[in-house]
Amino acid sequence: MGRMILLLYGTVCYIVFFASFVYAIGFVGCVGVPKCVDTAATVSVARALFIDTLLLGAFAIQHSIMARRWFKRWWTKVVSPAAERSTYVLLASLLLALLMWQWQAVPQVVWEVEGSARDVFWVLFTLGWMVLLTGTFMIDHFDLFGLRQVWLRFRNREYHHPPFKTTGYYRYTRNPLMLGFVIAFWAAPTMTVGRLFFAVAGTLYILVGIQLEERDHAFYLGDEYRRYKERTSMLVPMPPRPAVEPAAAGEPAE
Repeated sequence: MGRMILLLYGTVCYIVFFASFVYAIGFVGCVGVPKCVDTAATVSVARALFIDTLLLGAFAIQHSIMARRWFKRWWTKVVSPAAERSTYVLLASLLLALLMWQWQAVPQVVWEVEGSARDVFWVLFTLGWMVLLTGTFMIDHFDLFGLRQVWLRFRNREYHHPPFKTTGYYRYTRNPLMLGFVIAFWAAPTMTVGRLFFAVAGTLYILVGIQLEERDHAFYLGDEYRRYKERTSMLVPMPPRPAVEPAAAGEPAE
């Protein structure tokens, strides 16, 4: 794949991602989009939940399998290593778009907050998405979504993983991006059955995905990440714990 074509491909993949991300905010919050998580369905509750399960499952399977080391080793024999991340982002974005397009709502209300308390939920909803987006820039936003890889290939420069960073949110939680998702999923002043199903399924997938992702981090980063993991909360922000120094030779460990 020519370097210019590769750069254009990565750019298109990023644009598709950004469009699906922006629409997802409206989809989850039912703000400014023609169809959202609570748009009335034309099928029975059982059929709606079955379809929604398939859609969520397809997204979760792609998202998990394509991120694993064994898949990347095989996949980069098929596509350019510089295009691997962009392709992952593109397929994830297209599956997210499919999920939002075909989602079947179950609009029965589970809870509804009235009065000024609704504003609190909207603030939390906005905060969740802000934590998610700004958190990507605290590591390497453009590497995360594949643009850095194709840009380096375009300039004929060798790719290296970004340095490990624990700045900003990452000082208090190892997974601030996932925290942002959880806050956005649950900050609903009107919680319907369909949105509750979406929030529960999304949260469970996040908890499983964190385990898989942190296993990969430990493989790539070794003891540096293991020490970071010992000091920092997995999801709920907390002050970092003091580093545990290894016991000197001949001294008993505490």
